[in-house]
Amino acid sequence: MLKQRITTALILAPLALAAIFLLPLQWFALAIAGVFILATKEWAVLVDKNNSKLPNALIVGYSLILGATLLVIPPDVRNIWYVSNGDIVLVPLVSGILVVGAVWWLICAALVATYPNSAKAWTKNTLVKVVLGLVTLVPFFWAMLALRSYDYAHDQLSGAWLVMLVMFLVWGADSGAYFTGKKFGKNKLAPKVSPGKTREGFFGGIVVSMIIALIAAVVMAVLPSGELDSSKLVLILFTCFVTSISSTLGDLNESMFKREAGVKDSGTLLPGHGGILDRIDSLTAALPVFAVIYLVFF
Repeated sequence: MLKQRITTALILAPLALAAIFLLPLQWFALAIAGVFILATKEWAVLVDKNNSKLPNALIVGYSLILGATLLVIPPDVRNIWYVSNGDIVLVPLVSGILVVGAVWWLICAALVATYPNSAKAWTKNTLVKVVLGLVTLVPFFWAMLALRSYDYAHDQLSGAWLVMLVMFLVWGADSGAYFTGKKFGKNKLAPKVSPGKTREGFFGGIVVSMIIALIAAVVMAVLPSGELDSSKLVLILFTCFVTSISSTLGDLNESMFKREAGVKDSGTLLPGHGGILDRIDSLTAALPVFAVIYLVFF
């Protein structure tokens, strides 16, 4: 199992880096759309694992909805961003999608905190689970695209580094939680959702993420391009702090849905890792939360 995980990671990491840093924005959008479709197929398992027709139906439905947003906002920086009072801001539809995503994760926090009682409201309702999948995956797609296109006209790699920052925060929270929890973990974080997670591990992950955030903030503050001046130091640290917490929420959310569906993994596409959703669960929360704080409200 460990060998499979390492092999899969060694293959995926270069592909992810190449997509983030080398692909033009339109091709990057196509790549993320591919991830979106694969994740949609796996979400169907969480909705109803016994319905063999649901994955294709969900792929068609979700793709039509995502496609409709792309028809309104083609993946070009001039369509995603516009100038308002001298500032470059996201178009209202993208901002709205990100806000919807952030609101969903606030609701999700309540669902996780009150599980299993909260499951009574959705576990037997297919339509509700389909909608929840939609508000999980569509904001994920647009958060990725919004961050990647950030300041694209001035520096095509600025947004790529923001995407990488979020990924580093997620990896830091995950790795920090694992090692801290393994060494010091005693008190369960959410025993009815994910018995293996501990409060000590959670706080350890936050500490590691904030160290990463501090390093990133200092580097961004001294860049010649002025990507982040010193006055925004508190902003980036606050954004990274909330993002780190949300990454754990994304993990717990998928665990909650898998527990109700009675499955261990969302899929088998990635040897040693499970499915696509098992790899991006934290990012589905972290990316929209980071984007809505950093790009929309500030």
